[in-house]
Amino acid sequence: MSRPTTRSKNKRHKPDDSEGTLSEILRKIHITGVVTKDDICQLYMTWKPVCQGCRINLKDNPNCFCGLIPPSNGTRKSGLWQKMSDIILAFGPDPCKDLRASTESPAGLTNLGATCYANSILQCLYMNTSLREGIFSVEPDLLKQQPVLDQLARLFAQLHSSKMAFIDSAPFIKTLELDNGVQQDSHEFLTLLMSLLERSLSHSKVSKARTIVQDIFRGSVSHVTRCSICGKDSEASSKMEDFYEIELNIKGLKNLDESLDDYLSVEELRGDNQYFCESCAARVDATRCIKLRTLPDVLNFQLKRCVFLPKTTTKKKITSVFSFPRELDMGRRLSEPSQLDLVYDLSAVLMHKGTAVNSGHYVAHIRDERIDQWWEFDDEQVSKLGSHPFGEGSSSSTAKTLGVEPLVRLSCHGSVDSAMNGNHSSADQMQSSDLNIASHTETFSSADAYMLMYNRRCSKKASDKPCTEYSTNEVEMVGKLVSKSNDNALPLHIAEEINKLNSSFADACQQYKLKKEKEVGRITERRLEVRSILSEAPVNSPEEPYFWISTDWLRQWADSITPPVLDNTSIQCSHGKVPVSKVGIMKRLSTNAWTMLLSKYGGGPILHSFDFCIECLMDGAHTTVSAENYRDRRASMKELAEAALAGKDLDGTLYYVSRTWLLQWLRRKNINSPCEADAGPTASIRCPHGSLMPEAPGAKRVSVPESLWLFFYESSDAVKPDDVVGCSTFPVGSETCTQCGVEQTEVACFEDTLRALKLKQRQNHEKLALGKTIALSSGCKYYLLPSSWLTKWRSYVTASGKNISSSTEPEGLVGVLDMLKCKKHLRLLERPLELVYRRGVIAQRASATDGLTIITESDWKSFCDEWDCPEAKGISAEIEFSNGMTNKLVGSCEEMPIVEEHLNSPDEVNDELESRLPIIKTAPEICEYCIGERESCELMQKLNYCNGDICVFLVHGKEAPRSIIEASGTFSEQDRRMSKRSRKTSFGNSVNLKVSGSTSIYQLKMMIWESLGVVKENQVLHKRYTVIDGESATLADMNIFPGDVLWVTDSEIHENRDIADELSEQKMEVQPVEEGFRGTLLTSNITTQEW
Repeated sequence: MSRPTTRSKNKRHKPDDSEGTLSEILRKIHITGVVTKDDICQLYMTWKPVCQGCRINLKDNPNCFCGLIPPSNGTRKSGLWQKMSDIILAFGPDPCKDLRASTESPAGLTNLGATCYANSILQCLYMNTSLREGIFSVEPDLLKQQPVLDQLARLFAQLHSSKMAFIDSAPFIKTLELDNGVQQDSHEFLTLLMSLLERSLSHSKVSKARTIVQDIFRGSVSHVTRCSICGKDSEASSKMEDFYEIELNIKGLKNLDESLDDYLSVEELRGDNQYFCESCAARVDATRCIKLRTLPDVLNFQLKRCVFLPKTTTKKKITSVFSFPRELDMGRRLSEPSQLDLVYDLSAVLMHKGTAVNSGHYVAHIRDERIDQWWEFDDEQVSKLGSHPFGEGSSSSTAKTLGVEPLVRLSCHGSVDSAMNGNHSSADQMQSSDLNIASHTETFSSADAYMLMYNRRCSKKASDKPCTEYSTNEVEMVGKLVSKSNDNALPLHIAEEINKLNSSFADACQQYKLKKEKEVGRITERRLEVRSILSEAPVNSPEEPYFWISTDWLRQWADSITPPVLDNTSIQCSHGKVPVSKVGIMKRLSTNAWTMLLSKYGGGPILHSFDFCIECLMDGAHTTVSAENYRDRRASMKELAEAALAGKDLDGTLYYVSRTWLLQWLRRKNINSPCEADAGPTASIRCPHGSLMPEAPGAKRVSVPESLWLFFYESSDAVKPDDVVGCSTFPVGSETCTQCGVEQTEVACFEDTLRALKLKQRQNHEKLALGKTIALSSGCKYYLLPSSWLTKWRSYVTASGKNISSSTEPEGLVGVLDMLKCKKHLRLLERPLELVYRRGVIAQRASATDGLTIITESDWKSFCDEWDCPEAKGISAEIEFSNGMTNKLVGSCEEMPIVEEHLNSPDEVNDELESRLPIIKTAPEICEYCIGERESCELMQKLNYCNGDICVFLVHGKEAPRSIIEASGTFSEQDRRMSKRSRKTSFGNSVNLKVSGSTSIYQLKMMIWESLGVVKENQVLHKRYTVIDGESATLADMNIFPGDVLWVTDSEIHENRDIADELSEQKMEVQPVEEGFRGTLLTSNITTQEW
């Protein structure tokens, strides 16, 4: 079986002979005035078969219903047939997606802009079961008096019992009066928040709640100072101070054990730091250290990753990797032996991601005590990590498991000094009498860890002090009891609000679900309806009655979720029937399909199969025949027009038409009727006086036969009736306008005279007209003219053809020469162009705009005659030779450089001349004072540029190519557009930078760093051979202007670093003093001294 071809299934079919058949039918109708049934069938194309699978809706087949809907598995970008998921998106976000995954999955907190520091701390506090239950136990009366405490309780309650996957933290942040757009330090926030909670809870009547913060987080230390002479401690050494966190140095330290050793290390006070001992009554050497007296249930270690740089007075983050264990034995760290088993388990790791101090992002990894699972809290996103604080099988570059190390727990009465050396000692190195338990613990490392929280493991001995928890099974709440065994152990008034919120959220999810199901059902029903009606739409039998329907409406109905009312007005003529001209935008619809559409959508008008408009058909036939006749006639006239343009002999009476108009008429395609371009065949050859214009370059004419002229006249009159100006009749032999002929003769005479004058000037100044260089010699008298005036003169005298009279005449010489002299000193305000000394021949540099150009004495006299200028007005010049390299002649151009090229001069050149340089001596002299003032003003304007472009090349190597060095010394146009994209060349990359005169070298180097990736400290910047140094200098100070080309090399001395660090430090330098939490409720009750 042969495979069916699909090569041309998507291609449009070429028009067949049906167009010719329709034309013949219309011509027949026009002649006979009779319309038969077969004519209707052909004209309205009802004879065409029902289309099957052409995939496009054919306009020339009213029986084609293809392409109105996509295939069974296809979709569209909009409308009824777009993807169902896209339609559902119009309902807005699905609240069901915000449901908490399970009761064991914690909820996240919304980030209000820069509140990740608060979110991470709040999650750490909430996940502490004891603190959470203590907050829930606070009496309602106190919550009403303490708004922060009330909002915290509500936030914890939502985190505990809400069905939402994340909670809005805005009420709590707003109550604290925090700026949600400013990033703050999480450690400072925790310290101030616990202080505020401690003060607020101190008014509680519930005993456990009143001291819950102190019971969980408070420990004590003493600062011991001991005299090295008498061995006595100072009086202050016996005082114990409370702490809620321990701040540990990590700079230069690898792990938590080393940081604790550093924290508890002994400091020796000697020299200027000697201690005054009251017992010895003298300043003596002493030691000072910190001793841990008591430890809290939750041990919070603050890692000091932020350090102050005195040189730059800025802060910088330490990004080194830091290690910490899963289990921590603090027994040997206490100053005195304790009966408690002080083993702590890692419960939370707060991390700061980012390299800058004042930016970045806070994320918390917290262990759920109930199920012993770790979770990552990243604002709204909460991810399960498993039993590992950084995820199962974590391979992150910033957090990973280092391995298993021995954990040594000392006996209560064991010697501390003999316990272990760091955390790398093995249990075999210690005596068995000093050990109680020897086990192993995992050690983790992170470059982002900012805060570590450890929870004390509850002792199972009866004699041990229990961890902070409620000893009873119930919690006292102002006369009402809430069972602690219940998972929803919330304050009753808050529990009711949470239930309402959960109920409202559940209703929203249910309503969304019902709305979604309803819409899906409605769309599915609509799609079935469209497919069903379109399957009934074709008319299968020629005798079967049918109705006409608009294709536009049918397409809109088949593609709309909510279809419009049936509208057939677009296919109805003014007679209320169906015109043949609308056959391309309507379809034949079966009676069954029409009945279903009309009964459901209404509208109209109803157009039956017999509603053919005979009147429109007759008009159309007349129009078609007229168009064909016009095309045929125009085609025959085209042959006559081509013969007229070719200059062939034509018989009969001839008429003039515009040659340009006739050429355009021939280029136009065949059309059905005259158009606006057919008007005015003689408009351009008719003079303002109404007569035939004398033939001129802009008024060329062609003679055409009478038949062609009558065709042009009829066409023009049909477009613009009574157009006397554009369609004047000029038979061949008509007299031209006498007045226009005189004017044309005068213009021709003037142009001939002007052409002769210009020719004479070109002959008098042959070398100047051609722009050739004049050989100069000493002892001859020359004259000076502005180079700009000579350029205009050269353009004027060399203009020819049509430009002979339109070229601009240069200004008079008298005025030009007067402007060259300053009014104050009557000296020259311009310098002559520099001289070139080449192989014993002296010449002058050429320029089209700048400076003064030397001309010969004969040229000057000719100019005086030609431009009516007195010879005494001239600026004379002589060439002299100076002794040595310096030029001090009066009236000479002292600062004008002399260019010496091809130093190997011929032997015949005099040795004396070789050692002397040519200079120009002018009369009057050059006014150096006025020129200096003008150049100073121009330089100031040049230095004050803004938004100029310079090009910087990155050169790989010690020296730049010659092409770059030469480009560095060439001043390009300031207004020339330059690409800002980095381009690659054979010797390196290049980039165009937008700069100003006030841009500093430091800012320029930062731009180069960002664009070319070369660290600022490694950049060696050049302009030609000069090294540009000094970061505080501006581009104007270093004479760097728009269009300059610089080149830079990479010294590779300093290590590569991120430009974000430099930008962050730069931003900190210009920032005002940090406000921190000043002005918020966290500091409202703190005195100035306490702050």
